[in-house]
Amino acid sequence: MLRRILAVVVGLIVGSICITVVEKIGHYLYPPPAEASAGDMEALKVYINEAPFMALFIIILAYALAAVISGFTASKISNNGKPAAAIICGIIFLLMTIYMMVSLPTPIWFWILGILVWGLVFLGHKLALKTKKI
Repeated sequence: MLRRILAVVVGLIVGSICITVVEKIGHYLYPPPAEASAGDMEALKVYINEAPFMALFIIILAYALAAVISGFTASKISNNGKPAAAIICGIIFLLMTIYMMVSLPTPIWFWILGILVWGLVFLGHKLALKTKKI
């Protein structure tokens, strides 16, 4: 039981780090205005409405990579062959994504991909099953 809890916690941490790193790259390529970076939600809302497609798509890529990595990590650590830890990571990240999409005005394509992409935790789980046991 403790191992499965640890698997979810580590999966969430690794996935969050992945999202942060990829989003930092996106912010380097498509820098938001200083006000948006400082936490001004109104400035961030304006930026999202005016941001180029790739600035938002990089966030989807961050989510996709995080889904695979968190699913892989959680499944590897749980080490029981079941996708439960990966699924829990995916659900938690999905809820956080929905909260962000409700808080900020994102286009419909972002909603669709932002929800679907968390299913990639199953890919991470499958990859974990195909690699050597730890």
